[in-house]
Amino acid sequence: MTQLDIVTGAFSYSGAAIASELLRRGHQVRTLTGHPGRMPASSQIEPRPLDFSSAEELTRSMSGAHTLYNTYWVRFGRGPVTHELAVANSKALFAAAARAGVQRIVHVSITNPSLTATDSYFRGKAQVEQALAECGVPVAIARPAVLFGGDGVLVNNIAWLLRRLPVFAIGGRGEYRLRPVHIDDLATLCADLSMRADTVVVDAVGPQSLTFWQLVEEIRAAVSSRSLLVPVPGFVIPALARILNLALRDILLTADEYKSMAAGRADSARPATGKITFTEWVSEHGDQLGRQYASELDRHFRSGLGQQARQVLA
Repeated sequence: MTQLDIVTGAFSYSGAAIASELLRRGHQVRTLTGHPGRMPASSQIEPRPLDFSSAEELTRSMSGAHTLYNTYWVRFGRGPVTHELAVANSKALFAAAARAGVQRIVHVSITNPSLTATDSYFRGKAQVEQALAECGVPVAIARPAVLFGGDGVLVNNIAWLLRRLPVFAIGGRGEYRLRPVHIDDLATLCADLSMRADTVVVDAVGPQSLTFWQLVEEIRAAVSSRSLLVPVPGFVIPALARILNLALRDILLTADEYKSMAAGRADSARPATGKITFTEWVSEHGDQLGRQYASELDRHFRSGLGQQARQVLA
């Protein structure tokens, strides 16, 4: 009998990669999604609404499933959507999974979460991991830092800026390190973790540790940019980001995101779980990177405004 698995957000970024890997392995995939309109016409994935207001509906939607792969989270707060709400919604999801008889939860978290973090993103991620430990279902947690590959936003938008701006500002000396992992390596890891029976926490990291300066230099070379990389005091970066956010009508970077990256939260000393190296990948895909701006707000909060945002600095 074909195994049924649940993936939250299978029409988004990491969820789509995980769903694709599960289908490749012959699994049946059902998704809980807030974006049913993104489902391709030829999709083999069964969509169900990700409705946190109905515990009964969440439970029914996961009935008969072996594993729940959870990618649900919010990158930043906007209006009533906050990290605190995302924590509460995650708890409701895990409770529904337990009621539905799900046998395992594979959860995508973040490197270096902490209950004492001043950044509500990393604090909220730690609270979600705590809720997982108490939900009564065997759990595997994958903790990626920086993701690349596919239609990822971060690397693409750095490339977009490097193609268009004469100067690219980097906070401090850009010596804070990152462990980028390819989205397909993350998907493979998550699928493999579902086959284990123990409770496990793994940093999902690639084979390279790069400083932020090195990462930007690699992207700059790959897209043949002439943009000048300029170090600026760290406190200047949030102000510059706010200007770009207004110009793009998007959230390119938040102050908390910069502070957390500069504090080393995107780094890990753990062994690599991914095989694809960032430098080789970006060199091979430089021609495609940064051709269009990828709007975070368009993807998750609105529609129809992306073209206007993309034209502001074009």
